[in-house]
Amino acid sequence: KRYDIVEKLLEEFILKEDLKNLLYEVYDLERLAGRVAYGNLNARDLIQLKNSLKALPAIHDILKAVLAVFIAGYFFKDVAYAREIAGVSCVIGHIFPFYLKFRGGKGLAAYIGMILALNWKFALIILAIVVIVTLITDYIVVGTVTTVVATPVAMGFLTNSLILVAIICVATAVILYKHRENYIRIWKGTEIGLSSAFKKDHRVK
Repeated sequence: KRYDIVEKLLEEFILKEDLKNLLYEVYDLERLAGRVAYGNLNARDLIQLKNSLKALPAIHDILKAVLAVFIAGYFFKDVAYAREIAGVSCVIGHIFPFYLKFRGGKGLAAYIGMILALNWKFALIILAIVVIVTLITDYIVVGTVTTVVATPVAMGFLTNSLILVAIICVATAVILYKHRENYIRIWKGTEIGLSSAFKKDHRVK
């Protein structure tokens, strides 16, 4: 069973490429750990360590949603909407983890992992649109909203299933709610744009 899940992951070309790109940001952690232990880190190592630590949560969040969908599809292949329910449950569990007193992340990475596992071709189109919208508006949250709103709408047209749309909309509604503070900051003009984040113009001088 484990090998079947691994085989399924290998068959998903786009998902595999996305994971490769994320893992590319992760430096040789064994080498870094050795340098930390011997106390001979240099500036380049510290930068690589920072980049690696930043990439790991995104990889984890995407993978856990992918695995949730794959496992549900394997063990409950005869249960209608089992994969979609598993993916949405993973997203909600990420946002409201009981072991962190229901204070988790905002769920976008897990949501992306879910749609990648459900339909990687569709996910590719959505991600391309999101990148364009984010670059045009300069706000990551606008790209996030585009992702979670466009996904159930497009899936509705593709499948003609209101039940499937309703299931996906549960995750969509929760993510939209979690980003409510971002909407307020955009309205007030205090939200940090993508270009400013890269240039670090928002830092206090």
